[in-house]
Amino acid sequence: MDKKETYSISELASHFAVSTRTIRYYEEIGLLNPVRSEGGQRIFTKKEKIRLKLVFRGKKYGFSLEEIREMIKLFDQDPSGKQQLERTIEYGQQKMREVTHRIDDLVLIRSEMEWLIEDFQTKLKELECENE
Repeated sequence: MDKKETYSISELASHFAVSTRTIRYYEEIGLLNPVRSEGGQRIFTKKEKIRLKLVFRGKKYGFSLEEIREMIKLFDQDPSGKQQLERTIEYGQQKMREVTHRIDDLVLIRSEMEWLIEDFQTKLKELECENE
């Protein structure tokens, strides 16, 4: 193996600013599959690094680890990427609907908070006027 295309667990952890435990966990649940050296040390390839990048990107956008695993598995089954892209689009559209719903909820909460603050400011002014 070309050393430039392989990484130790600590190199990947440093690169992605995560703990080695996080990477071992992703290996345990089948998201990563590093090869082992004769001494048993994990050796991660460029493919594993790309997978890890996809895991973190997926998590950033709210995908569950199971959804991420499914998308990675689809690519392994269909190297053309067609099935993976179709499923990713489906999941992505679902996540966009969820985000839109959360935004709508937050806008409503903000509106309610603005109304409450205005009401509290009015009450405070009334109390200040009574005490003058």
